[in-house]
Amino acid sequence: MKEYKIIKKSFWKKDDVFEDLLNQLSREGWTVNCVTHTEGNFTKALLERDKNR
Repeated sequence: MKEYKIIKKSFWKKDDVFEDLLNQLSREGWTVNCVTHTEGNFTKALLERDKNR
């Protein structure tokens, strides 16, 4: 079974802060499933991982 998480990058947050968050979550077993963007900027990412890890 999978579990999902949505994270958002605020307009004012720097890209490297968002990148650090993605790397931290990756170490916890999350993988990026989908990324949305507006006007060329990433705004949301859908993450997934196995619930029974």
